Amino acid sequence: MKGKLILEDGSVFTGEILLDTGVVGEVVFNTGMTGYQEILTDPSYCGQIVTLTYPLVGNYGVAELFEQSRQSFVRGFIISELCEEPSNWQLQNTLKDYLLKNKIQCIYGVDTRAITRRIRSHGTMKGIIVSEQVSEEEIAQYFAKPAVTGEVMEVTTPEVYRIENDGPHVVVMDFGIKKNILNSLSKLGCSLTVVPADMGVQKILALKPDGIFLSNGPGDPKDVMCAVETIKELIGKKPIFGICLGHQLLALALGADTYKLKFGHRGSNQPVKNLLTGRVHITSQNHGYAVEEASLIGKDVIISHRAVNDQTVEGIRHNQLPIFSVQYHPEASPGPDDSTYLFDEFMVLLKKGV
Repeated sequence: MKGKLILEDGSVFTGEILLDTGVVGEVVFNTGMTGYQEILTDPSYCGQIVTLTYPLVGNYGVAELFEQSRQSFVRGFIISELCEEPSNWQLQNTLKDYLLKNKIQCIYGVDTRAITRRIRSHGTMKGIIVSEQVSEEEIAQYFAKPAVTGEVMEVTTPEVYRIENDGPHVVVMDFGIKKNILNSLSKLGCSLTVVPADMGVQKILALKPDGIFLSNGPGDPKDVMCAVETIKELIGKKPIFGICLGHQLLALALGADTYKLKFGHRGSNQPVKNLLTGRVHITSQNHGYAVEEASLIGKDVIISHRAVNDQTVEGIRHNQLPIFSVQYHPEASPGPDDSTYLFDEFMVLLKKGV
């Protein structure tokens, strides 16, 4: 059926929609060439409408093994061309059927280049996907809805669970973790206890961890100040490794600040320079906020990684304590495995202890 994407600035893009329901969310874009199912099931996209810049989407179908969480938390999907006849030895279904089954609104047959250029020029903004017949009054009602908050508590695990191994015991603070992060830690031999985002420091320490892992997740890190306070109390007690939202929360706990980027970094092709080695790695990223570089002064940390495209802070490392974090996803899924060495570095810290 005919539908349209309407951006907050009044821009309108018409195309075909899969569902006769309207959705509203922050419109962002992802520059990856593959990995649409992992993107759909990455909890970091909670509350967002995701535009894929690669033109042909769905050409290898979908399969259970690519799922990254218990469900999709995206509000909507924007693609140029929807492939309905995929080919892949692993496929179990088409992307179209997957979107319909999971009730994910999708608009396709639109100019995703123009949408992306609009966001790059004006910044991320609220948008809605609605049917062509929707009234102006209904459109106004959609845009009047308040901005999404509390995304982390929507995506975090509702209860504690264990993944047993023979290696060091890591407590994973789940702010919206992807399955491949757990897989990456498990491959090292770590025993994992995954806990809700709002678990307090005493309960975490009572689990007797050898280290703490701070996961990825959606939204503004300043909306999760309860976790910041917990991390503050964990600093100096255990080795800590944070990624993505976990990186931002760690920075806040150390006394630094964060800010919202104009249009964020989202894609599996983002270059990052390791300032400690001089090497550039291609990374997978998904975030709309960053650590304010000037706020790190006097916090006894160094900047370990920097984004090549805009020079933003992509990694920090404490000078005295076994604590480090990166803004990107070393576990990828989708994306390259250039940065899996960071998990090995975490294992070294776990074995050394504080």
